[in-house]
Amino acid sequence: MLHKAPCAVDEWADSDARFTHMCYSDIPYLYTGRGFAEGQPPYVSDDGRYDYLEYPVLTGGFVFAAALLTHAVFGAPDVADRPADEVGQDTHVSNNIVPFTLVNALLLFCCALIATIALAGVHRRRPWDAALFAAAPAVALAGLINWDLLTVALLVLALLAWSRSRPLVAGLLIGLGTAAKLYPLFVLGPIVVLCLRTGRWRAMGLVGLGTAVGWSVVNLPVMVANFEGWKYFWSFNADRGADLGSLWFAWQEIGNSVSAETVNQVSWFLFGGACVAVTGLALFARRRPRLPQLVFLVVVAFLLVNKVYSPQYVLWLLPLAALARPKWRDLLIWQACEAVYFGAVWLYLSGDLAPSGSEDPPVAYVFAILLRVVGQLWLVAMVLRDIVQPWCDPVRANGFTDDPAGGVLDDAEDARAAFWLIPSRRDRTSGRLLRAEIAHLVGFFAARLHIWSTGLSRSRPGRRSWW
Repeated sequence: MLHKAPCAVDEWADSDARFTHMCYSDIPYLYTGRGFAEGQPPYVSDDGRYDYLEYPVLTGGFVFAAALLTHAVFGAPDVADRPADEVGQDTHVSNNIVPFTLVNALLLFCCALIATIALAGVHRRRPWDAALFAAAPAVALAGLINWDLLTVALLVLALLAWSRSRPLVAGLLIGLGTAAKLYPLFVLGPIVVLCLRTGRWRAMGLVGLGTAVGWSVVNLPVMVANFEGWKYFWSFNADRGADLGSLWFAWQEIGNSVSAETVNQVSWFLFGGACVAVTGLALFARRRPRLPQLVFLVVVAFLLVNKVYSPQYVLWLLPLAALARPKWRDLLIWQACEAVYFGAVWLYLSGDLAPSGSEDPPVAYVFAILLRVVGQLWLVAMVLRDIVQPWCDPVRANGFTDDPAGGVLDDAEDARAAFWLIPSRRDRTSGRLLRAEIAHLVGFFAARLHIWSTGLSRSRPGRRSWW
């Protein structure tokens, strides 16, 4: 809140100060720009006074609840008969902007607190890992830019439910998280792959069923009430071109052009290829990867190839990184790169990194994008090393036998009938791995030699087989 104070003094006026002071937030601008000042529900109104809300349904419901709470405490302005472009000029409306932001901040703080408590419960023997989220610089910098902490809380609650062997509840929470932002859906893929490897068909079906029910309960009523308002989020993102923070935007800034259709097709193709690679790693790694490791790899792959990278997207990765690689050194290296990008994006928007009238590309901003990508790839490299060399994994090095966040997957045997290339569980411990591989090779060649010698003795009856 102290970080947002310079903008709050000016009631988030449309000036460069919100960028130079780096206190920008989407929250106050939606109070007057989408009908919340009038108490108008999002998505369902078709009077044409405002654009439909460009966020998923549960996020829209969260913002609407914050607006109703603001009106209950500070009074509702009477602007129903005023033109939409004059609503922001009303004194009562302008006086409500800061209280509306404060109400959202308090609700988002509750979400952050819930996420912290849930994160401490995922690894019950390592509750201190929650400090990697709660005390992270990224939360202080990006926590109030948008409503992403709502989705983060739902995601961590889903991981907590899965770690307690509650697949149906985990699925419901994944569905609710997907109704707030799209990325919690990416948790479902690693769960399905790990369930295939272990043969946990019932858990896989329950989590899929819960996800469908959780998403449908929130979305179907809005779809029935006004399908055009509901699908605006999807059409808005489909029509969106390369935007701030992405590698696509950096490519444009150095003098190239790319259409929105090309970005959509290529980014989804690259993301699909990354998912196939993560699937292969999950199925054929000698020791089954932990669930948070795979979820982290999938989400970071999506962010690396996505058409936009808003500064608050760092919150998507933060709890997953705290579970996948709980080391302060690695997380601070990554967040240092994110902090450089955080400063660069606001200076770029203020024009300090791209002076008006200059034809030169904003090299500093492009460098900040690349540095942010390097920070994420550093963390990816650490997680991949932990998967390939499990003895380097901080979680498994502290005495966990398998995956404390795995729930029904923890200490589960692999389904060898389905994946015969995976070594048996007794051979996957680091101390026996080399001996097991040597034993497999010796056994194979001994069996082939026995078959050859038996055939030789049968072809020459007068000679006794040495075997």
